[in-house]
Amino acid sequence: MRVWIKDPLAILAEGAERGVVVEDARIAELVPEGREPRRPVDTRFEAGAHVVLPGLINTHHHFYQTLTRALPAALDKKLFPWLQALYPVWARIDAEALASAARVAMAELLLSGCTASSDHHYVFPKGLERAIDIEAEAARELGIRVTLTRGSMNLSHKDGGLPPDSVVQDEDAILADSERLAAAHHDRGDGAMVRIALAPCSPFSVTRSLMRRTAELAERLDLRLHTHLAETQDENDFCAQRFGCRPLDYLEDCGWLGPRTWLAHGIHFDEDEIGRLARAGTCVTHCPCSNQYLASGICPVHGMEQAGVRVGLGVDGSASNNASNLIAEVRAAMLLQKLRYGAERIGFRDALRWATAGSAACLGRRDIGAIEVGRQADLALFRLDELRFAGHADPLAALVVCGAQRADRVMVAGIWRVEGGAIPGLDLDALIARQQRAARRLAAGIS
Repeated sequence: MRVWIKDPLAILAEGAERGVVVEDARIAELVPEGREPRRPVDTRFEAGAHVVLPGLINTHHHFYQTLTRALPAALDKKLFPWLQALYPVWARIDAEALASAARVAMAELLLSGCTASSDHHYVFPKGLERAIDIEAEAARELGIRVTLTRGSMNLSHKDGGLPPDSVVQDEDAILADSERLAAAHHDRGDGAMVRIALAPCSPFSVTRSLMRRTAELAERLDLRLHTHLAETQDENDFCAQRFGCRPLDYLEDCGWLGPRTWLAHGIHFDEDEIGRLARAGTCVTHCPCSNQYLASGICPVHGMEQAGVRVGLGVDGSASNNASNLIAEVRAAMLLQKLRYGAERIGFRDALRWATAGSAACLGRRDIGAIEVGRQADLALFRLDELRFAGHADPLAALVVCGAQRADRVMVAGIWRVEGGAIPGLDLDALIARQQRAARRLAAGIS
């Protein structure tokens, strides 16, 4: 099938004023102004009311946290006490609750124009050992691309870490399960729908041994590496006290500073460290809403890009953002970086780049992140007929600066996964009710 997405109101691509032709799962042709497709098409989608973007890519999330949004015990706290309030609640998550949470997170992402997402799952209480398998199943049902990172924690509070004993695992068990998941789910091919990465949680929740052995395993299996780093000053202080160095020095000592790694947050890197990241080819995910909510600081995105670091965008967990809306995150990123660098230094196209090409680089993917011939047909289409857009001039700019919230249509690998602002076949009311029941059970302390 050749489908012409015809005459869009605007499109984030050069030489595609009359739209794009999708053939099977790929972009087969860009149609420039005044031209027709070079070969006949089977069907047309009239896109005259739509702004067309490459599918947005989310590079840092914690799906399970959709179960603990607006939880009173965690409100109005910075990162460390926020985590300490939530760890006992997360220790009660079971397979049924996670299945609901993953679907909620991915559905919300899809509806916001997101076609690919990573997830960092690092909580494995007893009975939830197959958490990543549960997420993979949910992703395949909804048709969204995922990089599922096998997170881990093995440094509990009694050993000098932050998490309680109830949520940490044995190092050998973590590594064995990481290898199992790679064999079961990781697709290295172009157009992959599920990939696996390895992701010890943070310097304050894992041992140096686990960090080093994970890097060795990732090298052997050719997997990407992900972790939180330089998110707060408290983390910097922890590393100085426990390891005698700053977080990036610790990361390098563990064999992580290289092109297979992308880091969440990266707020508290100095100029020299940013240069080291660039030379190593290590990418960083900017999480503006979470960073504001926890008052962690502002990631130096412009400085990183000037130095050569590739920067992506992430919504982060829904307990530190309270949303999984990637198009809203684009606007938040633009506004926060304008505040740091000045109104004239950062524009809406910068924020869109972070959520597309920059995020694709974080995930090590060259087949998504842009509307180009040969790339995967991952597209997000937005209408500008809401009150918030009334009076706009530039459609692409309006999408970001006027605050789009929801895509009208979303295509993943050439298949419409969102139509008319809804996910076909998904009973959203039933999913919301199921999620609310699970969330209330967790909040009440019922396992």
